[in-house]
Amino acid sequence: MAVTDGWGVDVAVEAVGIPETFDMATQIVPPGGARRECRCAREAGRAAIAGPWIHSITISMGLVNTNSTPMLLRLVADGRLHVDKFASHHVKRADMLAAYETFGHAAETKALKVAIER
Repeated sequence: MAVTDGWGVDVAVEAVGIPETFDMATQIVPPGGARRECRCAREAGRAAIAGPWIHSITISMGLVNTNSTPMLLRLVADGRLHVDKFASHHVKRADMLAAYETFGHAAETKALKVAIER
């Protein structure tokens, strides 16, 4: 919220699937605006939905699908989606176990996504 001067984000993607991160994702999406979505990877759990409802936030839930893959690839190719910022750690394929270890201790390692490289 500090980065957006308290405004919030147009789209929040919740990909952890626990109530706490679902709540956070609904709290950083502002009321109104052109796009109001919070996508949930697994389940909302016991998360309260009164806040999103009163703010007219669209919540879509479901398993990962490939419907948006062509659009995302175009955004990457056009330089509008900077995927290099998605991975917080890079591990060589030969060190795959290190990737699991890093992601398994994400709170300590600050791992968001671990990219596996050749």
